[in-house]
Amino acid sequence: MYKIILVPLDGSPRAEAILPHVEELASRYRARVIFLRVIDGGPLVSGPHESYAQLYLEQIRKRENEAEVYLASLLGEFQQKGIKAQSRIVHGPIVDAIVEAAREHNVDLIALASHGYTGLARVYYGSVAAGLLQRVDRPLLLVRSMD
Repeated sequence: MYKIILVPLDGSPRAEAILPHVEELASRYRARVIFLRVIDGGPLVSGPHESYAQLYLEQIRKRENEAEVYLASLLGEFQQKGIKAQSRIVHGPIVDAIVEAAREHNVDLIALASHGYTGLARVYYGSVAAGLLQRVDRPLLLVRSMD
């Protein structure tokens, strides 16, 4: 049923609440898992000195390195359990990047944990889950994280 499962993660314990569900599905269906980390650098603040751009690029590189280490750890865990897994690091607005990765890899399922923000917190932080529900054209597994 599921051959490729896309798992967007932000590195938080809340986001990782989806991992046991993905592990079960991947094992059951012998699916390949793609761990996705989106780096949304935000706008570049410019100024009269080149140092602003340099600092911005350094921060992006630092976040990429952290993402590589984090995803390598997850890959190792899943591969030790006999689950085919790979990772991707992409840049851009989070929902756009997830939708694009899902299309690019022709995934059968997008699986993620929702932080469950409501009220003003949802307005302030936005909602990746809500954005995906509006835009995605394939099955979406949402697990509400209670951490």
